[in-house]
Amino acid sequence: MSAKHFLDDAAHAVVTSLRSLTLTNPSLIFDEPNKIVYRHPSSISASHEKISLICGGGSGHEPAFAGYVGRGLLTACVAGSIFASPSAEQIRTCLAHRLPSDSPGTLVIVMNYTGDVLNFGMGVEKARAMGREVEIVVVEDDVGVGREKGGKVGRRGISGACLVVKACGALAEMGTSLEDTARVGRLVGENVVSVAVSLSRTHVPGRPAEEAAEEAERLPHGTMEIGMGIHNEPGCEKLETDLPGVVEKMLAQLLDPSDKDRAYSKIHKADQTVILINNFGGLSNLELGAITTEVWTQLGRTYGVKPVRVITGVLNGSLNGLGFGISLLKLADTGLGENKSMLNLIDFPSEAIGWPAPISTQTWEGTYKDIQHKQDSSEETVKPSNLRMNFDQFRKALRSGLENVIAAEPDVTKFDTIAGDGDCGIGLKRGAEAILKLLDRTKPTDDVLLAYLAVVRTVEGTMDGTSGALYAIFLNTLAHDLRRQDGSTPRGVTTQIWANALGSSLQAIAKYTPAQPGDRTLMDALYPFVKTLQDRKSTKAAAEAAQKGAESTRGMKASLGRTVYVGGEDWQGVPDPGAWGLSEFLVGLARGL
Repeated sequence: MSAKHFLDDAAHAVVTSLRSLTLTNPSLIFDEPNKIVYRHPSSISASHEKISLICGGGSGHEPAFAGYVGRGLLTACVAGSIFASPSAEQIRTCLAHRLPSDSPGTLVIVMNYTGDVLNFGMGVEKARAMGREVEIVVVEDDVGVGREKGGKVGRRGISGACLVVKACGALAEMGTSLEDTARVGRLVGENVVSVAVSLSRTHVPGRPAEEAAEEAERLPHGTMEIGMGIHNEPGCEKLETDLPGVVEKMLAQLLDPSDKDRAYSKIHKADQTVILINNFGGLSNLELGAITTEVWTQLGRTYGVKPVRVITGVLNGSLNGLGFGISLLKLADTGLGENKSMLNLIDFPSEAIGWPAPISTQTWEGTYKDIQHKQDSSEETVKPSNLRMNFDQFRKALRSGLENVIAAEPDVTKFDTIAGDGDCGIGLKRGAEAILKLLDRTKPTDDVLLAYLAVVRTVEGTMDGTSGALYAIFLNTLAHDLRRQDGSTPRGVTTQIWANALGSSLQAIAKYTPAQPGDRTLMDALYPFVKTLQDRKSTKAAAEAAQKGAESTRGMKASLGRTVYVGGEDWQGVPDPGAWGLSEFLVGLARGL
């Protein structure tokens, strides 16, 4: 849980967030006293033929549901304070005064939370008493709350409500009757099941920052809570597992027919389905993409289910919550004939910032042949050389240096977090681990270039970023300079041969980077290593010079790299991460010789 916010006034955050919707969609109006966002009457064509559709609930779930106000979705949304239902008076005002007066009826969609059901229910009954045609659909899709625990209250409504809104919004835009729209809304609700998991509760702006520390004790690092609600409600189980493990558990709760407490919907291989992966709000798009792939893969592998539509994003959030939910909708027959199937309704075009920009039906239903990607790099033929070496010694020295890099990763990452972007240590470790795996499976050879170029290819394939490019250029020029010293008859590779090649490579790399010693880069370790090796022909002395050069970067003003942009003075207390990582490798290499 992060307790840091740009706004600590929750009430101000709610009102200004709602107002922003009128800035991103000029066809919307905001009634601030009642916290109602609704469509401008002029934006609704043939309103006398279309029912109105409203939804609402506590704020903090953005974009739900104010972000769904727009053509093809909601006519209006009534918002409460964070995680609190709007009042009955707000809802009455919306039903009586913020909808088209000639609309033939109104459908209210609400998630199954006591305050929302009571307040919206009161508004519905008041409207009916005034002679209006109003129906209400209550969505309860959360299987994290089983039958036994749910009791008389029933299941909570979570991200499945977004699919109910989408289907009903499409029907309303098509001019479908109130009766049929409400019936289909309930049908969608009956066929959608959802479950969520989170790494932490969310923090509400304005609440004490100490809550973050308390939450860290309640749900420590490495623990997930399955079944956690979108209002910080506790889940049904705490787990210490990884992403595949928690997805397996979630899908079992959604799909296992033997779980009598949670088997709310029977979904078989032959059924068409739509899956929605809902970000609580605090996950990166990178993680959400990885989660989506894991869910899709396990659905197919374990259950034989291949959804015909995949929808992802923040759809029904929980402020900055570090969690996600899975909603699986079984497509059932709406009974409304052509162009009004459930899939048609999900695909129906809409205009609201909360609903993800849709991939068209035509794109979804296109035919796409598999493309085979050729990977030619491993098949490149390397010309043998006459430079010979002891392969066991080569492997031992490399292993010593690489293990040193891996052991140093926490320090390098720490230094780079202070002085850069935090990726240097991970990148070096990734490359080192890949080379170690290569050494374990490589067939021994006494040809220096054959063994060395296999290492270079591994570096090229596993290390990215600026340092990865520099290493790849340097190592390739080093290979070229070794080959220039090759002869017509076999001979052993000497320290002098390595020193000559390293010196030439140092000159060659200057064509691609202006970095020099004193610029606070890896050159502060590489340059003294090469020069000392050339002068003293001692790998140990050269490694010590590299270590000294890396140490000298503490307090050194950067001329290149991201440290140039780093504010404050913390960076002065740490060495350059790239130089430090390289020096650790060279020290380990020398130790292994």
